[in-house]
Amino acid sequence: MTRTQAKAKLWLVNDRDEPIMGEGRADLLKAIRDEGSLNRASKKMKISYKHAWLLLNDIEKSLGEPVIIKKRGGKEQGTFLTEKAIRLLEEYNTYQDILSQTVYDKTFWEVIGVKISARNQMKGRIIDVEKEGLIAKVKIAVEPSTITAIITKEAAEALGLKKDDKVVAVIKATEVMIGKE
Repeated sequence: MTRTQAKAKLWLVNDRDEPIMGEGRADLLKAIRDEGSLNRASKKMKISYKHAWLLLNDIEKSLGEPVIIKKRGGKEQGTFLTEKAIRLLEEYNTYQDILSQTVYDKTFWEVIGVKISARNQMKGRIIDVEKEGLIAKVKIAVEPSTITAIITKEAAEALGLKKDDKVVAVIKATEVMIGKE
């Protein structure tokens, strides 16, 4: 029997659902941050300088604002991330951590079983809501177990989720959604 495992790719998108940043673009921004030079960053990533520029242009086009600052001449010369790029990279890293804590956590998948479809709905009761940064961890008592849904803080607030609320956890292949009765 073939062993299966869950895989997911993270993309941040703008309000028009256009991709801003995935793993490759995030790695480029990290390399620029670490190296202080687009030339050294592209060498570190083993991509051409032109390709690095094209990736940066794609990010800036989707964002509608610059993500790097180039300083020429003198002791302070180099390529640096804008405040927007720094925040974007932090947001990407936050979501990537969430993926690592759920999708790539083998014990998580063992608890809910192997067969998952969009029809899986489990009624439960919220036992805790932790809001931190951009995310909310919602722990739901679903007999005989507890599941944790990682959703946006905005979604938790829009649903008005609080302890003891009766909810429905809807499990899809890569996420747990919450509906309130």
